[in-house]
Amino acid sequence: MAKNRILYVCQEISPYVPETDFSKLSLEMARQMQERGAEVRTFMPRYGCINERRNQLHEVIRLSGMNLIINDNDHQLIIKVASIPAARLQVYFIDNDDYFSRRFIVTDAEGNMFEDNDDRAIFFARGMLETVKKLRWAPTIVHCHGWFSAIVPMYLKKVFYDDPLFSDVKIVLSVANDKFDGALCPEFKQKLEGEGILDSVMSVLEEPTYQNLYRFVIEYADGIVVTSPDADSEVVEYARSRGKKVLDYQCGDDKEVFDNYKKFYDEL
Repeated sequence: MAKNRILYVCQEISPYVPETDFSKLSLEMARQMQERGAEVRTFMPRYGCINERRNQLHEVIRLSGMNLIINDNDHQLIIKVASIPAARLQVYFIDNDDYFSRRFIVTDAEGNMFEDNDDRAIFFARGMLETVKKLRWAPTIVHCHGWFSAIVPMYLKKVFYDDPLFSDVKIVLSVANDKFDGALCPEFKQKLEGEGILDSVMSVLEEPTYQNLYRFVIEYADGIVVTSPDADSEVVEYARSRGKKVLDYQCGDDKEVFDNYKKFYDEL
């Protein structure tokens, strides 16, 4: 069997943001799959809380410079990269001063969701896929970890579907304990329609809550990985009801857990 080329699209990755089970798993998935012979690329946003000097981020000039129009405004796409020597991994960062200079991730100092999180997620999804195109690297698996990356499957199936780099890709979504309260911007559905996405399943985004976001994007996924014992059970059961392949939450030693991840990828 040819080795997998796995693209990890992560909301948070340790050690660049405060360490949590969620951010540690982003790192471990990439490291463990690389150790099992996969070719791995990993992306996350370059949040303002990331210390660029300490983590030795540097801009990749040949990949930067494109402008993306989000909500009728031009935003410059900047690509940075850093290495995690202990894991022998490179991480690519999607950056833009308008969206990612603030010193918090998806909520402000009081824990309130940023009002433009929908625009930020759109910029991240499109910027990441445009960068993969510039790298001319064709993934066999795209695994999205965290709700901030959750619209990537929709882009792969509805916007980049005719690009040969992505023609045979299998899409995996994590369902984690990253649920947000309330809803994204009420115009989220209209903004995606402005991106050229027209699909009957978009009606669920009339109220863009966490559960409705996942009900929407599950339609474009091939597999679901439950990455937390506290994952939203209704989302998981919805995925099963739609006939999606589900890997239930894995606990035990790393070898067993990530052997099961590899088997799941291989069987998609």
